[in-house]
Amino acid sequence: MKVRSSVRAICEKCRLIRRRGKVMVICSNPKHKQRQG
Repeated sequence: MKVRSSVRAICEKCRLIRRRGKVMVICSNPKHKQRQG
């Protein structure tokens, strides 16, 4: 899980979602997991 101020989709399978007010990226590739913090 990467914590970044700017999250963006890296590949076409990345999905931007909001959980508990945080923007997150979920993907089948675990290296692409990100959340905003």
